[in-house]
Amino acid sequence: MDHVDKIIAQWAAERPDLDTGPMAAVGRVARVAQIFSAGMGANFHAHGLNAAWFDVLATLLRSGPPYQLSPGQLIDSTMVTSGTMTNRIDKLVAAGYVARKVNPDDSRSFLIALTPEGKSVVENTLHDHVATQDRLLKALSDDERDTLTRLLARILSDAETAPKTED
Repeated sequence: MDHVDKIIAQWAAERPDLDTGPMAAVGRVARVAQIFSAGMGANFHAHGLNAAWFDVLATLLRSGPPYQLSPGQLIDSTMVTSGTMTNRIDKLVAAGYVARKVNPDDSRSFLIALTPEGKSVVENTLHDHVATQDRLLKALSDDERDTLTRLLARILSDAETAPKTED
């Protein structure tokens, strides 16, 4: 019996009229996300990074040579606000992991580029990151992991395309 089972049992006792099936699924996804985030966070910390820094550095690395993007491209790839991205970039510049370079196509703007040190730290972190994710999914067989991936992709696609509602 996991943490969510206990909550569902309490709801069943208090409100047997409720269909708590969706609550059980969403609760488990949320709980797993917390546990996975903590596990990956420990790996980032071990490499002197945090999830936000890794996100920017990994985005630059996966963009391919010359490992540079405009701030707007970084914002689109990481889904954060411009203010948040500016803060991340400033801290990564101060750490020596990225550099601002004048955009050769538009001298009024700049590009964010991985430095050699930034490339090294993200590549080292990436290896351990993938190993951490593999460890976090060890309870599943390869086929189960593939099934989970397909199901989550379907849920995510639906959630991302659903009309937004006001809370």
